[in-house]
Amino acid sequence: MMKIATIVGSIRKDSYNMKLAQYMQKRYENDVAFEIIPIHDLDHYDQDVEEDAPESIQAFKARLTDADAFLIVTPEFNHSIPGVLKNALDWLSRGEKEMEGKPTFIAGAATGALGTVRAQMHLRQILNAPGMGANVLPGNEILIGRVQHKIDEKGNLTDEATVEFIDGVIKQFIQFTQLQKERATL
Repeated sequence: MMKIATIVGSIRKDSYNMKLAQYMQKRYENDVAFEIIPIHDLDHYDQDVEEDAPESIQAFKARLTDADAFLIVTPEFNHSIPGVLKNALDWLSRGEKEMEGKPTFIAGAATGALGTVRAQMHLRQILNAPGMGANVLPGNEILIGRVQHKIDEKGNLTDEATVEFIDGVIKQFIQFTQLQKERATL
């Protein structure tokens, strides 16, 4: 089964983005294995110690080495991604570069009408940067606006159109990942 390392850019206790990641983990458990990798305890990126990274970073990176693909779930803070997510990605752009060439897709939820559209534009730029080199699924962003009206207190998405859209993106991502794997063996 395909293992998708999932990084959620929110560390808030009742984060809608964590609820989204957990919902996806449960809904698609028969198709893929989403493993949510916490980032709230990561040391701040420091180039002076990147060669001998702190233990929190070594443990974080070790959990990502055997991932087949990545899901990045981001809220939007001040029209961009949260600093805690940027910090995690900065660490991943150094050393082993765990995301380089790996199939990746993006999701995000917000209480505003536009969802996380601006944050996701920045995230795509970051994931495309030298050092990151993630192979991002084109044109299939999961942008959930007004999420507070689309998710219940148990973390279940209740908006059928949103669920159907996510189902389609997951299907596209599985196909995208399989195609990438086939190309790599040629």
